[in-house]
Formats: sequence, C-alpha cells, structure tokens
Amino acid sequence: MITTLLVANRGEIACRIFRTCRELGIATVAVYSDADAGALHVREADTAVRLPGAAPADTYLRGDLVVAAALAAGADAVHPGYGFLSENAGFARAVQDAGLVWVGPPVKAIELMASKTRAKELMAAAGVPLLAPVDPAAATASDLPLLLKAAAGGGGRGMRIVRELDALPQELTAASAEAASAFGDGEVFAEPYVERGRHVEVQVMADGRGTVWAVGTRDCSLQRRHQKVIEEAPAPGLDEELCGRFHDAAVAAARAVGYRGAGTVEFLLSAEGRPYFLEMNTRLQVEHPVTEAVSGLDLVALQIRVAEGGALPAAAPPALSGHAVEARLYAEDPARDWQPQTGALLTFDVPTGPGVRVDTGYTGGDTVGVQYDPMLAKVIAHAPTRAEAVRLLARTLERARLHGPVTNRDLLVRSLRHPDFAAGILDTGFYDRHLTALTGTGAVEEEATRLAATAAALAAAAGTATGGPARFGAWRNLRSQPQTRTYRGEPGGATYEIAYRRGRDGTPLPETGERVLAAHPDAVTLETGGVTHRFTVATHGDRVHVDTSSGSYAFTALPRFTDPARRAEPGSLLAPMPGTVVRLADGLAPGTPVEAGQPLIWLEAMKMEHRILAPASGTLTALHAAPGLQVEVGALLAVVQDAPAQPSADQEETTR
Repeated sequence: MITTLLVANRGEIACRIFRTCRELGIATVAVYSDADAGALHVREADTAVRLPGAAPADTYLRGDLVVAAALAAGADAVHPGYGFLSENAGFARAVQDAGLVWVGPPVKAIELMASKTRAKELMAAAGVPLLAPVDPAAATASDLPLLLKAAAGGGGRGMRIVRELDALPQELTAASAEAASAFGDGEVFAEPYVERGRHVEVQVMADGRGTVWAVGTRDCSLQRRHQKVIEEAPAPGLDEELCGRFHDAAVAAARAVGYRGAGTVEFLLSAEGRPYFLEMNTRLQVEHPVTEAVSGLDLVALQIRVAEGGALPAAAPPALSGHAVEARLYAEDPARDWQPQTGALLTFDVPTGPGVRVDTGYTGGDTVGVQYDPMLAKVIAHAPTRAEAVRLLARTLERARLHGPVTNRDLLVRSLRHPDFAAGILDTGFYDRHLTALTGTGAVEEEATRLAATAAALAAAAGTATGGPARFGAWRNLRSQPQTRTYRGEPGGATYEIAYRRGRDGTPLPETGERVLAAHPDAVTLETGGVTHRFTVATHGDRVHVDTSSGSYAFTALPRFTDPARRAEPGSLLAPMPGTVVRLADGLAPGTPVEAGQPLIWLEAMKMEHRILAPASGTLTALHAAPGLQVEVGALLAVVQDAPAQPSADQEETTR
C-alpha cells in the first residue's frame, strides 16, 4: 500500500492528484522550482522539496533530482502527472530502480509508444488503421498538404502544416529544431494532413490481470496551434458502430504493448468517417475530467489502485451518464496570434456549483510567469445533455472574475455559443475559419464596452472625494463644467472618452444620458432604456476591471498627455512578451534587406516558439537580439527601415 506519494509535476495536475491522495489517506510531496516557490501545489502538499533553478531543464525535467527528492522526503511512490517526465521511460525505470512505486504504465509500454514512428509500425501489425507515412525527401505536390510531427513528443511542439512543396525544407528544419529543444530528439516524420478532420480519442484503463477498459470517447477537435482548447465526452455525433470501432482499436493498441494504468489512444476521424490512429499517450490526459464526469470514476484513484497491484473493480467500465465539456482557460491573447500573457493574477474567481468543476493551480494573488504553460485552469461542466452542459459552461465562464493578464475567456464563451459548435460541426480547422469573427467586436459588444467604460469613469469620479460619492458643499447649486476621462479597452482595443458633470449632490452624471442610480468607487448602477445595469469596478494602478452579470471588461486609464519616453522609433520590433531568443533568420545582420512578413527572430516563451515578423519591406538598420538572450516585454529587438518608394516612369522622366 502506498503511504506517501510524490507528484513529479506542478500546477493544476499536481493539485488534482493531491486531492485524490487526501481522499485515500495518502500523504503528499511536491517538488518545486525557484519560480514556483510560492505556487498553489507547494502550499497544498504535506511536504515540499526544492529543485534549484527556474528553467524546466534544470528542475522538473531532471529525473535524478526528482528521484532524490522522493527518497529525501520519505515517499514510497511517484506519480508523473502529464508533460515533463510523464512519458520518459528512463525516468520510470529510475523510479523503480530506487525502490519506489511508479504510478504509471510499464517501462516497456512507454518505450514502445515513445516514438510515434515506431508506435505506428506496432499499431499496423496489430491491425489498427493508420495514415500512410510520407518520406519528406521523396514528397511531391500530389502528397500535399503534409503534416510534420515530432516523433518523440506532443503538445503541438515540432508540428507544421506544409501546403507548398518549396516550403518543405524550411519547415522540416524549423520542426526539427523545435522538437529537439522540447524533447531532446529532433526526429520528425510526415504524413498526409487530413482537412477538416476531427480529433477523437478513447480513454483506456488496464490492470495487471488482463482487464482492459475503453472508458468512452472524447472529442478534442477545437485546437489552437495543434493544442486542445475545448474537449467533451462522449464525442458527439458518433453512431454505435463507429464508437465500437474506436473502442476495439484502442483496446487492441493497449493489449499490443501490455499496457497497465491510464492511457489515451488518439485518432483522426476524416470527414468521410474513417478513423486513423494518431498516437497513444502513456499517461493521464489534461482532459481526463470530462471522462470522470460522465463515468463517475476517479481515474487517479484507479491509477493508484493498479500501481498497488489491485484489479479494476469490474470486467467492464461503468455505463456513461450525461455529457461533459471542458474549457482550458489560458493567459493568452487569441486576437494577437495567441500570445502568452504574464503578470499578477489580481483576482481569480471562477464560480462553482452543481455540475461545475474547476481544476487549477492558481489563486488570486499568484503570478503567471514566463517559464511554464499559460493554462490557468480547466473548467468542466456536466449535465444530462450536451446542450445543457455547453450552456452551463458558457455561463460559468461568463460570470468568472479574472483580473490581471489577458485571457482567452471571451473566446471560450463565444466558441461554446457558436452555431457550428452547438450543432456539433467540429473539426480541427474550427479556429482557422472562425477566429476573426470570434475575436471581433460587433455593435452590441461595442455598446456594452462603452457602457462599462462609463461605469469606470463614474467610479473614478466618485472616488475623488473622501468618504465615498463626491460632495461639493456650497457649489452644489451651480452647474459644473464637463470633465472627461479616457480609457483604452484591453487588450489594445478602442479608446473611449467619457464626459460627465457633477450633479447638485456631487454625483457624477454622464453626458450620454444614462440615469445614475448609484456611483461608488467600487460599484456603479446605471439605467439605460429602462434596464438596470450593475457594475463592479476594481482599480489596480492604471488598469481598471469592470465586471457585470453578462461579461467582464478591462481598460487602461489613459493620461492626458503622452509620455515621450514611451515612444518607439518607427519600424521597431519589440518583444511581445518576456522570453528567450532561440534563433535568428539566416544571415540576419544590420544592412540586410527584408520583406514584409518575413520571420526574422524566434522567441520562446511558455513552451511555445513565437515568430517576430518584419513589419514592412526595407532594410534592417539595427539588431539587438541574439540567440540565448532573455528579454522582457517591450524590449527592442531590431529596427526595420521602410524601403523608399520607387519613382514612377513619369517622375524619372521629369528628373531627367
């Protein structure tokens, strides 16, 4: 029996595993990097062991340090979570060699599935349907489009879609470099890219006594950068025969490698309804809560039970009940190429209640750093039907109070309410088609934002007098002169100039005519068109957050005059986030001619690479970036001077 378990991970998955351990009476041990010294998973563990350093390569990816931490803390078992060392066979072997229980699959199974190329060969022998591999060196135009994938890992790293043959060599180099950086293995393979395919996966659970469960399907088709955003169980729109094919193929895959514990077999479902094996993840998935919701199982508890040598409780998994949908709440800006965001999480309040589960590694007051994945939480809703679960999840996200870094919350709400999603029209190209509309602002949203900015201005005006709403004594019978406050919607939205006057009792009254029912520094109530609107206002420096019952808004209060120090030279390439420069375009140096949109600098932040593009065609006049350089947000990386306009033929003739 396991008595003390170390989780070789961080954040929400460590907190989630600790929750089950507490229910089972198992003591918990956390490991943490210097950047995570005050993190929630450290605060929740019974014991914590420091891994000196901040970078993952120096801390969470150091298997030797993690094993030493387990022994030092008196743990008798290790759970890897997901990511980091969770699919590292060498780490699993080191855990067992140290006399510790490995809460994961057999080392041999991890080795067999570690390389996607070898896994596909094994699955072909087991009769699991596959996409035919393509040799990049022999690829022709008829093979396009191609999908390049890292052989040694997932999570979207080292993955590229190639639609033009001329781009293949460059994309192979980029994919290989990213894979080597992420997984220590630059092997990349190619396969046909299936347009408008669905990502469908099967949760498997196996014990050491020959029982293998297929615990239903999940759909994870809504993805950005090949990383999942919204997942649900069961996968909608699959008939019984197709579900059976998925289940049979998943069980065959698990049996082929002698699997034990929790794992996931991933498939691509073509528009024609043909399933193809993608890979097997030999670990617990991020999206496992939706399966837990519809099955009533605790998959972590089952992992521990199997690791202790126990059997699954029945020959077949329980029947599924209802529908569950999960949304990954990220600190990122979808409208700006999904750029990760960092900073203090000033307020973090996601409402819970019947049917709602929140898995997170953060609380209000924590800081979102640059070292790790920007996921803040997973929010899961479970209801009798898909429509009810989707409605509950959208409303829960809408009511959340999130003050600090920009998040993808609005995108999630709009995605869940999109007609295609509601109708179950799902595929991995969803955001390619709909992102612009989902991140845009219509007339209704624009008016709601203006009204929120009005509330922000009135709250600020109410706070200018001591003790609450302003009072002007003898001046109250005189009509005041109009005053203005200016706000910019965030991130980088429109500017709102709000004009107001003081009423006879000192209450600020907007020039746009809304009736002010109450105005306090932290709360404003307005009436417009006979409808009452209540706003909660929180101010942090020049950033103002306004929450309503139907949405939240962030603004920056703009000064009356621009600070000259904030002006940047035209053509300046600024770091959009803190990160590390990983490489430069070949031959890039001052004096190099560049084309508009050409990738010049690659910045790595929060486990992803981000390209810095030339803003216009011209000449690189300054270069401050170099591989390995760590930069802060707004740091000047380079300067591109626009190419001079070419004179027309008439102008040339006149010159002559």
